[in-house]
Amino acid sequence: MIEELGDAVDNQGGPWPEQPKHPAWPGQPSGNSLWPGENKPQTIWQGGGGNPDPAWNSPTPRPSGPGGWSNPYPGPGPGGWSNPSPGPGPAPPRNVFPQQNLTVPHHLNLPHGAYDKLLITIAGTVKPGADKFTLDFLTSSGDLAFHFNPRFNEQGKKVIVRNTLIGQKWGKEERELSRFPFVQGQSFEIKILCTNTEFKVAVNNSHLLEYRYRRDINPRNITKLSIYNDITLSKVTTETMP
Repeated sequence: MIEELGDAVDNQGGPWPEQPKHPAWPGQPSGNSLWPGENKPQTIWQGGGGNPDPAWNSPTPRPSGPGGWSNPYPGPGPGGWSNPSPGPGPAPPRNVFPQQNLTVPHHLNLPHGAYDKLLITIAGTVKPGADKFTLDFLTSSGDLAFHFNPRFNEQGKKVIVRNTLIGQKWGKEERELSRFPFVQGQSFEIKILCTNTEFKVAVNNSHLLEYRYRRDINPRNITKLSIYNDITLSKVTTETMP
């Protein structure tokens, strides 16, 4: 069914490695904790739309100094972080579970929904000669809350189509972006951060886009991420940000 939905939109157009005592956004240097990759550091990232600096230099968190995190989250300080805040409802585990040599299509269950501060990391390689690949966030009712579809040759152009499917009806596509970060035959790392209002997506250490939840989409009802088409996968992990 998922592959059929992907074709439809195309036709329409083991635990996490031990972390430091001061978990920070991956590669974040000392200073305010900011979403990576945007041009001007204007606001502290709190799931909103500020324009922070590039910040990822490694795939795992590094400690930030005593002045590292400002105060958008409880807990940081010279004495270390207290227990991280869980998502809403039953507390999801903070551990992530790296997986190697994953099959594609790959399906990741999200038993607690796309709760605020859920971070999903996807690492893999685009196949040589790839036409497209797809990430779909599905709800318990079978809708697609977020369809993320990089296309490598749509009438000679590269484009990332984003959309939502509710009641078997597609919404308005979002296509405009300043860059296309994927290269055929090359590896990639995608980070998707769930907030109360939107998904935030970064690719290869650089912020790429935001996608706001469409009307009638409740992020708590998102139950699965499906990944398919022209890529290989080496890792899919989840983590709760502090």
